[in-house]
Amino acid sequence: MIRHCRFSLGLFSLAALVLTAPAALAQMSAAEFESYVTGKTLYFGSNGREYGVEEYRADRRVRWSFLDGRCRDGIWYEDDRGMICFVYEDTPDPQCWTFRRSPGGGLLARFEDDPEGTLLYEANQNEEPMMCLGPEIGV
Repeated sequence: MIRHCRFSLGLFSLAALVLTAPAALAQMSAAEFESYVTGKTLYFGSNGREYGVEEYRADRRVRWSFLDGRCRDGIWYEDDRGMICFVYEDTPDPQCWTFRRSPGGGLLARFEDDPEGTLLYEANQNEEPMMCLGPEIGV
């Protein structure tokens, strides 16, 4: 069974507000990020659509899915620019993001801290482990 979260229009409005706000929100440190995410499963949206889900475990271990039932295990770390970088089992190149707290209390993540880059926002969270399908078996 794959769990999908329901996205609230209020979160979309909040994300639009943050995108147009002139004042930048403070970037989270690795310690702040770790304190916020450890033990949680966070659902992310982008441009008003479901984007993916990530489960944050102890020791900076993570599990990611694009909500398709296929999960990728990995780790996260802080790089020398202060970004949070993820390396997954099938992708050796780090994917680095800046994280900020939104005015509504959730997370905002910007890929490579590029103003034109992908912006994700936290749409939901819980403490339940992700549901992942097993390996594909076929003939």
